[in-house]
Amino acid sequence: MVKDKPHLNLVIIGHIDHGKSTMMGCMLIKTGAVTDREARELEKLAKEYDRESWSYAYVFDRLKEERQRGITIDLAFRKFETESKYFTIIDAPGHADFVKNMITGASQADAAILVVSGKKGEMEVGVAANGQTREHAYLAQTLGVKQLVVAINKADNWEYSEERYNECKDAISDLLKTIGFPVKTINFVPTSGMTGENLAEKSDKLSWYKGPTLLEAIDSFVIPEKPTNKPLRVPIQDAYKIKGTGVVPVGRVETGILKTGDKIIIKPTGFQGEIRSIEMHHEEIKEALPGDNIGFSIRGIEMKDVGRGDCMGHPSNPPTVINPSGSWTGQIIVIWHPTALAQGYTPVIHAHTAQIAAKFASLDKKLDQKTGTVIEDNPKFIKKNEAAIVTLQPIKKMCLEKYTEIPEMGRFAVRDMGRTVAVGIVKEIKSE
Repeated sequence: MVKDKPHLNLVIIGHIDHGKSTMMGCMLIKTGAVTDREARELEKLAKEYDRESWSYAYVFDRLKEERQRGITIDLAFRKFETESKYFTIIDAPGHADFVKNMITGASQADAAILVVSGKKGEMEVGVAANGQTREHAYLAQTLGVKQLVVAINKADNWEYSEERYNECKDAISDLLKTIGFPVKTINFVPTSGMTGENLAEKSDKLSWYKGPTLLEAIDSFVIPEKPTNKPLRVPIQDAYKIKGTGVVPVGRVETGILKTGDKIIIKPTGFQGEIRSIEMHHEEIKEALPGDNIGFSIRGIEMKDVGRGDCMGHPSNPPTVINPSGSWTGQIIVIWHPTALAQGYTPVIHAHTAQIAAKFASLDKKLDQKTGTVIEDNPKFIKKNEAAIVTLQPIKKMCLEKYTEIPEMGRFAVRDMGRTVAVGIVKEIKSE
């Protein structure tokens, strides 16, 4: 991979069967990110399963079950380059049951390709009240994906008709407007994942279309600024005892800048010390920026002072701690639950590297998922696909920040029974 090209995480979202995996598989083959040998192996596999038309999708759908059922279940990560950037693609599942993986995908993504089938009937189902084109676009917005490109796919199916393209574009524009995306800045690219049209090179069959190819459209995404002007936050991934060096915590800088010699504080333990050295990829560095995965040695630190889920900052602006006697207000969307969530429910909350049980102290408001308006005060329970404002109380101290101030530290997932039950953002914090 080219080191000096800026990097973006790109999530591929959209309704099931709208051709996401096929389209991205074809694009990776066209950009050379997948070797000819790998492409040939996938074609052979597709034949074995009697699914020849799916060989492009197999680039992503690695799991045997996915290959037989033709559905993307887990997230797949692939890297590829454009003229000016390199991307990690997160191919998110469109199937409703798999939205939980889509969440973990989108919450790491800087930008998204929303794939919408232009086929008569398919586009309409996706943007309908309970369609996944709508749900995915809404989730992407909630989770902070700011940049979007829309691929109006299956052009071979709608016979490259400009009229159909405009119909789709208008319907999707209306949807995105209501969700709050800046439609004027969004490219709507007609594509065919099956025949590879307009992905990496212009197509004669779409001569009426004057915009960029899909590759050019994502190449024009803006690299988000690194949040270096925000307070330092380094969630701790782990801490190791290394002979001759002492205790070395490792983690990823989310916001701010860490320099050798900095005075630091670790929360919730309250340990204060000074940074002796910082290492990244086994090389010593003088300062670390957001996105850097680092290890660091701190004068006087012991194993009891630091662990997974703790957070490091500067003493002048330490990480916010919520005590068991305090709480936070979160805006959540319930993705899956066998029955319903009620007051007193105590699942595990995952936020940055922390995993701490927390109690639903109160259900404050039920929201309309499409508009965010309040539809019920103090509901008795909330069910799958409902949005709500809730108050949560951690069982032990945990670090969180308000989403509006430090979004990187203000998202959380609610997990139970091995599944993601809900995702949310932190609106308010009462630490005591």
